[in-house]
Amino acid sequence: MSGALWRDRRFRRFWAGETVSQFGDRVTELALPLLAVGTLHASAVQVSWLTALVWAPNLLALLLGAWVDRRPKKRTVMVGADLVRAALLLTVPATALLGTPTLALLYGVALLTGLASVAFGTAYPSYFAHLVPPSSYIEANSKLSASRSLSFVAGPVLGGWLVQALTAPVAVAADALSFLASALLIGPLGAAEPPPAPAAPPRLLHSAREGLALLLRHPVLKAAVGCAATCNFFTFLTGTGLIVLFAERELALSPGLIGVVFGIGAVGGLLGAVAAPAVSRLIGVGRSVVAGAVLFPAPYVLVWAAESPLWGRAGALAAAEFLSSLGVMLFDVNLNSLTTAATPDELRGRVAGAYATVNYGVRPLGALAGGGLATLIGLRGTITVTAVGGALCVLWLLRSPIPATRTLGPPEPEPEPDPESAGHESPA
Repeated sequence: MSGALWRDRRFRRFWAGETVSQFGDRVTELALPLLAVGTLHASAVQVSWLTALVWAPNLLALLLGAWVDRRPKKRTVMVGADLVRAALLLTVPATALLGTPTLALLYGVALLTGLASVAFGTAYPSYFAHLVPPSSYIEANSKLSASRSLSFVAGPVLGGWLVQALTAPVAVAADALSFLASALLIGPLGAAEPPPAPAAPPRLLHSAREGLALLLRHPVLKAAVGCAATCNFFTFLTGTGLIVLFAERELALSPGLIGVVFGIGAVGGLLGAVAAPAVSRLIGVGRSVVAGAVLFPAPYVLVWAAESPLWGRAGALAAAEFLSSLGVMLFDVNLNSLTTAATPDELRGRVAGAYATVNYGVRPLGALAGGGLATLIGLRGTITVTAVGGALCVLWLLRSPIPATRTLGPPEPEPEPDPESAGHESPA
């Protein structure tokens, strides 16, 4: 099936757009905290607010999902979100040309780009579900997640050196350009998107509640969102911001070395994304989700091994990132495919919005709690709470149908190659 996916021009362009955007994201995820910490001397609580504001708009995802389900072209929503994010991010280097960006500006950019990301994210599942057949969900998610993982390998390295050599605002400008590239790649695509229901409910809130109701009563979706939300809350006690703060202030790592550490650690994510289809065939989709749920947060206990000399401090943090990234890809690839298969087509946007409201809505709460906890017990202790509490998310899965799920159903016929791509060689 992998050959059929690479022969599909629409999937290739979609994959390319997602890949370039993911690389840009990795640069900004490192550049914004480094700008806040290094230039603006932000405290742990202020860095936590920066992380919280990025994810706070997910609390509106329930309504955005209902709105997206009424749009005839989900792709248009995605392209619009890319263009908005590009424009917002460009305000950071523009302000830097006139002086020094302020924390208030960073907070505003974080909040509004987060809102655009929610709009993109609620439209994504509906479009993806009709881009490839169900039998290819795991394979397609594996390829998309492999690109995302590769961005975690190279993106932080690139971001760290861009910040060190050219300053953080220049690094943020690179992310803005990546969103423009994504819009250009995804914009011309077509897909057999079903039209919205002709008689949509008159009230948006009523429509949104339908997605939430299914999410809370469906045994697979309920367990999936409970597990993911629990893990997200605990992992966002630290998030990227406090990990960067820990690496710079307690481990005394330079911005360039922090980027290298994150890049080395993210190799685990690349391996996990590539191996996810084989692992799911070997032990089943559900057991792969269970294994990933534990392996995602637990390795952060290794921060207690981050001691002198320099290679020991950097190596322990890289090992924790490597194992965690491996776990999150096993978790994401299989769980995303499972929830896509379990969601009725006419409710995809609403279910995605409800899922994001619960799952991502806890992230700002976790980030704010993490800032307060770091003030009370220190960064190393807070990271330990992340590891132990996050691993408890597996309890949601054990009493659900998920561990017993072996496959996503009978294989479907491979799609015909895109006529426009006839005569072209597969790039893979």
